Amino acid sequence: MKIGAGLACRSYFASALPSLNLGAAVVRCSASASYPSTTSVPTYTSTDHISFIRDVAVANPPERLRCLLNMLQARGETIVPPGAKEGLIPLVIPLSESFSGALTSLLRWPTSPPGMEMPVVEVRKHGVWYLAKSVDQYIHRMLAEEDARGIQEKKLWDAAADLGRELYNKGDLLSSGIADLDTYLLKKVGLFPDVIERKVARHLQREDHVSALVTGEFYTRNHFLGFGRPFVFNAEILLKFRKNLNLETFYQHIAF
Repeated sequence: MKIGAGLACRSYFASALPSLNLGAAVVRCSASASYPSTTSVPTYTSTDHISFIRDVAVANPPERLRCLLNMLQARGETIVPPGAKEGLIPLVIPLSESFSGALTSLLRWPTSPPGMEMPVVEVRKHGVWYLAKSVDQYIHRMLAEEDARGIQEKKLWDAAADLGRELYNKGDLLSSGIADLDTYLLKKVGLFPDVIERKVARHLQREDHVSALVTGEFYTRNHFLGFGRPFVFNAEILLKFRKNLNLETFYQHIAF
């Protein structure tokens, strides 16, 4: 199953929603697209999401979910009820909504491989975008990026608290000796689609075509289970070179 912009929008877990304390949230789909926008949202706590994941989604709640929700709220997003799924694909559990209307969510695969954690995704108007393989990985990335910005404001760090600092402490980027943030993320945090795509773009800017092709091929090696974006991106890269390179000869000399 590949996730992309063409997924149908349906409600999910609807029969179990009455057992949750979802308050009086009003969720409507916009007239222009089948996409939710909250018009009246009461206060929700991490307990609502933890209960939903455990009792409705029948999964183990991530250990640092409370930490992530606090951090999302600290960066200006609005916490939304986990059952506000009208207009969403069936497999997502919404966490928060940004000013743009995008929803940071968890993805609950119905038959995930053993030991696989729920990925963090962003639900946009035209599809689902992979953010991180787990809550921990996303927290790690958020803190590293905040550190790289050099902003003195402590709101995000306070929200992360001790659980967040178990993953990343202020100054870890500098002490690593890695000057480039994207390189740090790939080496110390994990693989991210947008970071890999920027890496390919930089190879192309330097006219290092072999590295661009190798990285594009690496992108498709099942690092992001169920997502079609790596294959689309790699196909676009190959199209750039099909008139200029003998790709069959290229692949004969490159071992992946």
